[in-house]
Amino acid sequence: MISYERLWATMKKKGATTYTLQVKGQISSSTIRRMKAGESVSTNTLDALCKVLGCSLNDIVEYIPERGENS
Repeated sequence: MISYERLWATMKKKGATTYTLQVKGQISSSTIRRMKAGESVSTNTLDALCKVLGCSLNDIVEYIPERGENS
């Protein structure tokens, strides 16, 4: 599964809010709700997040294997 916990930590570190994402990144409130729920978003959204926050993909998402998955 993909975790967005790093996104929220990066936003806090950089003083960004969800409003910042909506205005500067043109990310919709429904997309933000999807990320809060741990649901998938497009690569375009991930690209926009990296641009707005000035960070890398690794700073906003993390892959966490589900139990029983082989590495």
